[in-house]
Amino acid sequence: MPILFLTKGCGHMSEYYNVAEVFGENVFNDTVMQERLPKKVYKKLKEVIGEGKELDLETADVIAHEMKEWAIEKGATHYTHWFQPLTGVTAEKHDSFITAPMPNGKVLMSFSGKELIKGEPDASSFPSGGLRATFEARGYTAWDCTSPAFVRQDAAGATLCIPTAFCSYTGEALDQKTPLLRSMEAINEQSLRLIRLFGNMTSKKVTPSVGPEQEYFLVDREKYLKRKDLIFTGRTLFGAMPPKGQEMEDHYFGAIRERIAAYMRDVNKELWKLGVTAKTQHNEVAPAQHELAPIYAEANVAVDNNQLVMETLKKVAGRHGMTCLLHEKPFAGVNGSGKHNNWSIVTDDGINLLDPGKTPHDNIQFLLVLTCILKAVDKHADLLRESAADAGNDHRLGANEAPPAIISVFLGEQLQDVLTQLISTGEATRSLKREVLQTGVKTLPDFRKDATDRNRTSPFAFTGNKFEFRMVGSNDSIAPPNVVLNSIVAEAFSDACDYLEKEEDFDTAVHNLIKEQAIAHQRIVFNGNGYSQEWVEEAGRRGLPNIKSLVDAVPALTTERTVALFEKFNVFTKAELESRTEILYENYSKALNIEARTMIDMAGKQIIPAVIKYTTFLANSINAVKSACQGAAATSAQEELLVEASQLLAEAKAALGKLQADAEKGSAMEAGRKQAAYYRDEIKADMDALRAPVDKLEMMVDKEMWPMPSYGDLIFEV
Repeated sequence: MPILFLTKGCGHMSEYYNVAEVFGENVFNDTVMQERLPKKVYKKLKEVIGEGKELDLETADVIAHEMKEWAIEKGATHYTHWFQPLTGVTAEKHDSFITAPMPNGKVLMSFSGKELIKGEPDASSFPSGGLRATFEARGYTAWDCTSPAFVRQDAAGATLCIPTAFCSYTGEALDQKTPLLRSMEAINEQSLRLIRLFGNMTSKKVTPSVGPEQEYFLVDREKYLKRKDLIFTGRTLFGAMPPKGQEMEDHYFGAIRERIAAYMRDVNKELWKLGVTAKTQHNEVAPAQHELAPIYAEANVAVDNNQLVMETLKKVAGRHGMTCLLHEKPFAGVNGSGKHNNWSIVTDDGINLLDPGKTPHDNIQFLLVLTCILKAVDKHADLLRESAADAGNDHRLGANEAPPAIISVFLGEQLQDVLTQLISTGEATRSLKREVLQTGVKTLPDFRKDATDRNRTSPFAFTGNKFEFRMVGSNDSIAPPNVVLNSIVAEAFSDACDYLEKEEDFDTAVHNLIKEQAIAHQRIVFNGNGYSQEWVEEAGRRGLPNIKSLVDAVPALTTERTVALFEKFNVFTKAELESRTEILYENYSKALNIEARTMIDMAGKQIIPAVIKYTTFLANSINAVKSACQGAAATSAQEELLVEASQLLAEAKAALGKLQADAEKGSAMEAGRKQAAYYRDEIKADMDALRAPVDKLEMMVDKEMWPMPSYGDLIFEV
């Protein structure tokens, strides 16, 4: 039976829609291609997608024509190569289908295979970390035929969007997708090597499968527009906590308010039309915070889809008089937002290499895969941590709301028991059984529990048949963490295959290798409370890195070990890694510089004048009372307020002056690690010093005089 949803406008009900009919209606997907493409062309394209064969121009011309005709039927007038440069957002240049006027006054509409396959944006205008000089403008976008084209419908009309990679004239990757596709090829090749050793000769392809859970905040747009900090930086730079925060734990999974439910419904419809499998939605822990999670997809499609999710969350919010905040920490003192990157590896015939089965102790292939992953995460913990590093995430990681900055792996009771057996005896002979959960209520059914619990404090947790990398920031592309996961696991698989392919006695060799890897990398496994200080100390004793900021994380990109890893699998060149290092440092400094300048602007033009107005009001009030009462006794409370407010005002003014001076010094520094460290150590401290007295003043000054909406206004009045 089809699922029907009722759409609702502002204050009135309208039509139902059938989800099955809506889903994918704006996607040039497999069904559309089968219907519209000649059989030979369709077969050729499937070979290109499935086997990585070259797409000839003749075939591309046919595909482009049918894609154009389909898009025009959807109302499209323009097409764009939709790509993901190193700006953190997507980019696009629109071209109409018009090619030339005709003698009869009409116009010719066409779209060639050449235009489909290749585009040419200005490479020098995007971050390149020195790979492209200002005068070297040429760059190319190349069609990623493994991610389907789609028509986006918005205020601009309808546009055919073609997912593409983006590279420089000399071939360096200037985007998020190119390294991802390279890493997917690496893990495919090494995974096939591994499963062939276990006799699997039928699977032809192994693909990383990803499901990112997206967290976000919603605030009223009118209030948002009164906060310069939210407009310019995405987070509040000033703000006192309201009387109630999240301590009652009544928002998480609570009933979804009508305004939010209407928004979520529209988001779902938009995403379903684009073929994004939005499935789970709920209130998150913090007030005004929510989550949306899709069904899993191949890694590159999941990366594209997550960008569409973020764009849609923002776009639809405006229609409902709200603004969607994707910053990792929009409100100090309130839980921030992350993105849980659920990752597994699956064959083209449906075999999940991370499925332990009912008795993982005798699933030798799974145990080899598992210990290879432990080796990969232990060896490259610093690199995995770097993949989740950004200025916003520095506020969140390790704050008892997100995983600590220490990489560890949670395996759970069942797999931990198997690992312990391997380490102690060299052989696992049993697996803990799933117990029956008895509710104690006769009318409720008893059911079997999962073999292990979940651990929300772990950065890299095994959750049944996948690993959940919980550190990623809510505003980030999920491409970098998946590039790292694919590459480090490919390396571990490659090392295992290099060893096992030489051994005559495979069974003995694989058992020895599993035991060896379990012993060598057991330090990375931790099933306890990652928030505790005891774990921080224990991790230090184990020699695990505790990388607390982006500035400390970035060097992992250019170590000899990292360069060797990525060059071995042709994921990154050394030059590409060095360029990304420069971009990360520069973006970090820019982000903090914008925040500092915003604070200076807000404090100087809004907050200090408001406090002066308030203290003037107090002084006038004191003088009036003194005149009326002919004495000071009745004015002691007002005088105390005036003294306290004046002291805080002086403190804020001094902090503002220091921030201004230090910000000017920071702006004059050469971009790089030294500047980024300066912003982290000096500017951030200056910002904290300015915020402290201002937040106290907010609790004193008459609300009518305070120049901006409070936390309470923002997160409780949505």
